[in-house]
This record gives sequence, C-alpha cells and structure tokens, in this order.
Amino acid sequence: MTDPTDPSFLRIGTRGSPLALAQAHQTQALIEAAHGAAPGDAAHGAPTPLGPTSIVEIKTTGDLVLDRPLADIGGKGLFSKEIDRALLDRRIDLAVHSMKDLETWMPDGIVIAAVLEREDPRDAFISNAYGSFADLPAGAVIGTASVRRQAQILDRRPDLKCVTFRGNVQTRLGKLAEGQADATILACAGLNRLGRSEIVTQAFDPADMLPAVAQGAVAITCRDGDDRVLELLAAIDHAPTLARVTAERAMLEALDGSCRTPIGGLAELSSDGTEMTLSGLVARIDGGVVHRASRSGPSADAYRLGFDLGEELKALAGPGFLDDPGAGAVAG
Repeated sequence: MTDPTDPSFLRIGTRGSPLALAQAHQTQALIEAAHGAAPGDAAHGAPTPLGPTSIVEIKTTGDLVLDRPLADIGGKGLFSKEIDRALLDRRIDLAVHSMKDLETWMPDGIVIAAVLEREDPRDAFISNAYGSFADLPAGAVIGTASVRRQAQILDRRPDLKCVTFRGNVQTRLGKLAEGQADATILACAGLNRLGRSEIVTQAFDPADMLPAVAQGAVAITCRDGDDRVLELLAAIDHAPTLARVTAERAMLEALDGSCRTPIGGLAELSSDGTEMTLSGLVARIDGGVVHRASRSGPSADAYRLGFDLGEELKALAGPGFLDDPGAGAVAG
C-alpha cells in the first residue's frame, strides 16, 4: 500500500473529521481539475505539475480534547497548530482549513495561499421538536460551542439556556438526538458540504445571527516562499471570497479580541463585485450588551474597510470590553 506521506506526492494536510476530509477532497479535486488531471481516487489523486496528490490526516489538540471549552485549553488555534508544524517540518506541502478556525495572525513561515469559493455563511437552527427559533418556549435549552452564538441567542431570547456542545457535526447531532438540548446551531456551510442540508430547521438571517468571521470559507495554507506550491494554488483562488474574508479578518485584527470574545462579521459584495458592505458586532457573552456597526466602500479597499470597522467597534465597546467580555462562556 502506498504511503500518502511519501514526499513524491503533493501532500494535502487536514484534520480527520468528516467535514475536514470533505473539504480536503474538494481541494484535491479542484487542484487536479485546474491543472488538467482526471479525478483521482479518494486516497491518492491524479498527477499534477508537482506530482500525484495525497491526503494526510493529522490529529489536532482541538479534536482530542472535547470535555472543556476551547477558550480554556488555548483557543481555536488548537485546530491548526499541529498542522502548521507538519507544514514547517515538510511532512505536508499544503493544508486545508475551515478559515474561521484560523488565528488572526498566521505563524511565521506560513501563508494563506488560496481561498475556495465560499459556501453559505449563515448559521442553521436545528431542532427535532420546534419549527423555528421563535417557537422555542421559555427555558428551552440550546447546545452550542460558540460564545458568539450564545451572546446573540441570549440577546434575542434571554429566557433561553445555553449548554456546551463540543465535537464534530455528527457528535453534536447525536447529543441533540439524545435529548441533551432542545435545539442546536451549526454552520450551514458544514452541513451542505457533508450533504446534510435536509436537517436544517431554519437558516438564520445574518441580521439576526451574524456569522463568525470567514464562516463558510476554506483556506489553503503553505510554506512562505514555496513558489511552486503558491503558483499551483493560485489557479483555485476565488477572488470574490478573498475580498470578503480579507475585510472580515481585518476587522478581527483591529479588534484583537480573544476566543472568549463574541465577535461576528460578514462582508457582502454588490452584484458587480465592486462595492462591499461589512457588518460586525462585539458582545458580552450573556447577551446583555451587543455593539453593532457596518460600513460600505469599494471592495478593492477591503482591508482598510474591515480595519476601520474594527476600530469603530472597539471605540463603541470602550476600554476593557474586549479583555473581559463577561463570564458564563459555554465554549470557545
């Protein structure tokens, strides 16, 4: 049996969850198609200018530690640190990430080389008993792994209770089926990529539940200066998505909040792609205080637009808000 870590392959690193693997195989297929290769099998792809592709699964701390909130064990970077190390150690050539799980600043020696076309960025309300978020009775329990979702849930419905739901999509749906909560909230993008969109009870309007920064986007990273891989990946980079996530991540950079800080952001483009509107929020975890703002401008100025909105939100929140967004976090 051929070893997928053999350096003769173009080695694509990924977490081992079903969603992560689906995104890695999507990336594999796009690379092959962009360079004229016929699709390969699930383990080892067809030839590319840098050799046949392979998928290399990497265990991360974020996947292994499921009994504590992410904020308590190091934040969302725990989904990428082991993969970053594999890149720097040359055990893989590129890596596939849910972009919302990447830290605001990339580690030295690693760059975002491409961004795939964005999936639906909205959040999905899922319940086996209630037809919509509004139908939940007072005291109903929502399982979530996100302080951002918790804050917006409690802002709209302070009569609800949030409990910790960590794990992959299948694990969280299993907890819901066991009756550990009346409902849960997951990303539409992940459910679509897994072919599970039929379980969505209601897709939230972003005006009611602002998504996480870069939610629905897939980022491909590689070593800084690896020109052969950078050139290969340029063929699958999706410019409109890149503009949107550039603005959103610039807002996050300006805010410089921790994984304990509820932050949401979504950039939308005009029909011709030349104009952009970016909406953002920062909040207390208990939903008692939510600051919202938005800005519009040329999409060519995406970074500046995002950074300026982040500065505006920081000013609205006031000194110390981002350092202490309140107690009661269910998860990172």
